[in-house]
Amino acid sequence: MRYLTERKRAEGRGAAHSGVGHHWYMQISAFGLALIIPTFLFVFGAALGGDHANALAVFSRPIPAIVTALVLVVGMQHFRKGMQTVLEDYTKKSTRKALIMIITTLSYGLTATGLFALAKIAL
Repeated sequence: MRYLTERKRAEGRGAAHSGVGHHWYMQISAFGLALIIPTFLFVFGAALGGDHANALAVFSRPIPAIVTALVLVVGMQHFRKGMQTVLEDYTKKSTRKALIMIITTLSYGLTATGLFALAKIAL
């Protein structure tokens, strides 16, 4: 028989038993984005002032393509998880489910579209 207090059983668990994991995911992805976004802005700035051929030349190199892909994937997943939290806090029942499905579909769709466009440029 285990002798655990109610507090000991509840530590690390939210109402849905996943709040701590979600919080840490958001913290780590935010830290990753804080590191990678300045690099992405430098890469994007190099391609911004030129013509179409210059933009193709910048994003066809491996490092700018990888940085852009990382920003797309991590940024859209961070957006999805953050919006899911907002929707869970401020909407109810079927509206919540529908909006979470829309946001999830939107984030995955934007990620896929961005990666497809980046692959067409890089290859």
